[in-house]
Amino acid sequence: MPDDQLVAKKHSYTVPCASTFRDAVTALAAREQCNVADLARSVVLMTPRDLLDAYPDPGEPERGDRETVILKSGRAQGKPWRRKPRLQVRMPPGLDPRMIRKALALALDLSGGRMRLKVQSSMELAESASRTKEQHALLREAHDELERLRGVVEALHFEPLAGGVQTRSDALHVMGFPPGSIPSLGDVRARFRRLATVYHPDGKHGCHQRMSQVNAAMEILRRGGA
Repeated sequence: MPDDQLVAKKHSYTVPCASTFRDAVTALAAREQCNVADLARSVVLMTPRDLLDAYPDPGEPERGDRETVILKSGRAQGKPWRRKPRLQVRMPPGLDPRMIRKALALALDLSGGRMRLKVQSSMELAESASRTKEQHALLREAHDELERLRGVVEALHFEPLAGGVQTRSDALHVMGFPPGSIPSLGDVRARFRRLATVYHPDGKHGCHQRMSQVNAAMEILRRGGA
């Protein structure tokens, strides 16, 4: 297959995830006026592979977290079906859905100011890449989309809240939940643990200011503050 056909080909991935994660990702894509695949591609193309490999995986939804859909074909057409919440993402073939889920988690953390990412230029990408056929294809795709996706990634960068975490709205923003949402205590605790692994001052990417705001947000959401 010619290289240009290899790059153009896309595969549809089903990425199971918590309903709160799905809603946060789709809300972020809507705010940035792009689709979910753009968010995932921008992170995959511009994040060092070792960082993405080590990034916490939000994981699949818990047993009680299900969505209801109406079947559109087969003998059960028209009947409701309870299934795991999911995201459908079209990206080049050969990826692991867990890697896509990690990339989207990183996009959310970038959007909430919980992570910063240095955007590499196309020249830096070319110099750091090995000369395999697969990586040549990735570089070609990166070159074609870099300028458009650069804007998406840079729009995700936010500094910690200047006035600290004062309201429930502030707390939802810091924890990466959609505005106005009511996450369960279990979801809040799970999100806190994931963020603490990144921002605890003793960690590799530790940040005292961000960790303090995560602690404050956790306290507000734990007690159900306004």
